Amino acid sequence: MTATADRSRRPRSRRDRAGDQPVPEAEFTSYYGRQVVKAAPWDERIPIYMFFGGLAAGSSLLAAGAQLTGRPALRRAGRLGSGAALGVSMVALVSDLGRPERFLNMLRTVKLTSPMSVGTWLLSIYGAPAAVAALEEVVRLSPLPADGRPVRLLRTVGRPAGLLAAVTAPPVAAYTAVLLSDTSTPAWHAAFRELPFVFCASAAAASGGLAMVVVPPAEAGPARRAGAAGALVELLAERAMERSMGLSAETLHSGRGGRWTRAAKVLTVAGGVGAVLAGRRRWAAVLSGTALMAGSFCTRMGIFEAGQASARDPRYTVVPQRERVERGEPVRFTPREERRPG
Repeated sequence: MTATADRSRRPRSRRDRAGDQPVPEAEFTSYYGRQVVKAAPWDERIPIYMFFGGLAAGSSLLAAGAQLTGRPALRRAGRLGSGAALGVSMVALVSDLGRPERFLNMLRTVKLTSPMSVGTWLLSIYGAPAAVAALEEVVRLSPLPADGRPVRLLRTVGRPAGLLAAVTAPPVAAYTAVLLSDTSTPAWHAAFRELPFVFCASAAAASGGLAMVVVPPAEAGPARRAGAAGALVELLAERAMERSMGLSAETLHSGRGGRWTRAAKVLTVAGGVGAVLAGRRRWAAVLSGTALMAGSFCTRMGIFEAGQASARDPRYTVVPQRERVERGEPVRFTPREERRPG
């Protein structure tokens, strides 16, 4: 047998099969360092939706108080502000959903265990009277004759609509916090106790700030008090939230979340102090109110970015689970009947 025939019978090597091109050796990697939970498929439209929803809710409360105490300028600003903010919030939400009919589809059923389902109904129940109250203010400013039947009818239902919007406003300001904390995102879930207080206080600060900007100082006293109180409660609730979040609180002090959070604290402190000291100085009220609104928006953005960062880093999922195991706590849901011995 010749040498040529012997070579033809040998199995071809990897280099021969690849056309004399070297094939890299396989590399094996483990799951360590890999993302454990999936980040929420949301972008900046969601914090925009949350901010304007809270602004609308707080403005409805201020408008109802002004309605009951005879402050027409504050009532008008609150009603129009809530209507405009609610419109922006709904546009951001529907834009994120992709198709408007998806929002309507969620109204086909009521699921009390789903924050998204409950929130959809809360927005709908709140949105109708808030829109009617805002429409009444638009009609008051229009040249339409006051003795017309449609105008008289709208003015008749406008007053109870404004009060109904105020009654349904607080759940609207709080439910977005429940929506975030009900996810598996580590930072949001760890903040479930304090996050509703942060969002409600932030909504009060933002709505007070808006009224301080557009309402004459003579009628803006309740708005200044709401802005200052909201800023104070927001800062205290955020401090308590950071202490209870454990390791995931790091995301509020680093990266994009940290930058938004630091800006929120500076603006909220400045706006709150300005609301206390502004008095009837118009320029001070405008600056303080703008700072309060900007701080409220930065709060939403900081919490949003912190949550997304905590989902991308497996450390914020694995380390708290190990700590719960060491303390003997459950790391996953266990039905009640399975917890009983025997």
